Amino acid sequence: MIQQEPTGPVNESEQRIAGSLREAIARRAAFAREQHPEGVRKPPLELMWAELRSLYRGGHKGQAVPAAARPMPVMLLPGFGSHPRRMKPMADGLAAAGHRVHEWGLGFNFGPSQRNFSFLMRRVAVIARENWAPVALVGWSLGGLFAREIARREPHLVAKVITMGTPFSGDPRANNAWKAYQVVTGHSVDSPPIECDFSVKPPVPTVALWSPRDGIVQPRAACGWPEERDRAVSIRCSHLDFSSAPEVVAEVLRQLDIRE
Repeated sequence: MIQQEPTGPVNESEQRIAGSLREAIARRAAFAREQHPEGVRKPPLELMWAELRSLYRGGHKGQAVPAAARPMPVMLLPGFGSHPRRMKPMADGLAAAGHRVHEWGLGFNFGPSQRNFSFLMRRVAVIARENWAPVALVGWSLGGLFAREIARREPHLVAKVITMGTPFSGDPRANNAWKAYQVVTGHSVDSPPIECDFSVKPPVPTVALWSPRDGIVQPRAACGWPEERDRAVSIRCSHLDFSSAPEVVAEVLRQLDIRE
């Protein structure tokens, strides 16, 4: 006589998993169908297409850089969907100047979660403790939002925040990436999974690098208003070039050297 394996609990578990999967797919499909809100500006499509050329450009490759006036620990935080390798020219340039450069330790940046944000908070604390000095956070695009929030919560661990093309000001849909962000992360740009207020200036020196040629983020969103940052510096580069362009590396080095 052949005995059948019990299937009730297994089927219930499979049904819960299938239900969760269907819910996740439906939520992302709804995000993909959202329309860009009227009155919220974003970069024009011609600038968006121009961003593609940045994928094939070289960045800083061993060019001479001045020695840092004040070498310090620096953490680089990549943009949405990018890997720290994309910021290697920036890392090489800062290291050549004498800064102690650290990756963020999370690989690709696929958005915030309670888990990865807690990891970053601990990592910044460890770097600060090992170097006996607060850490400068250099964040590209979404990475800059992480940097601002870390500095807002733990200012004693952070020496300075430099954001590059980071949409910290105004409407979170003032860019050409918000739909992709929602589809990938599964949450609305209005409801991130961590409690935060990105427009509030952290209580540390905060510098915003922005570009009038940015094809992803509306320049005003990355520049911010005076009460949202200490300085704003315009650089004529694409959004993707913020990670590696020689002129951006040079400006980051200059900003790190400024005594506040």
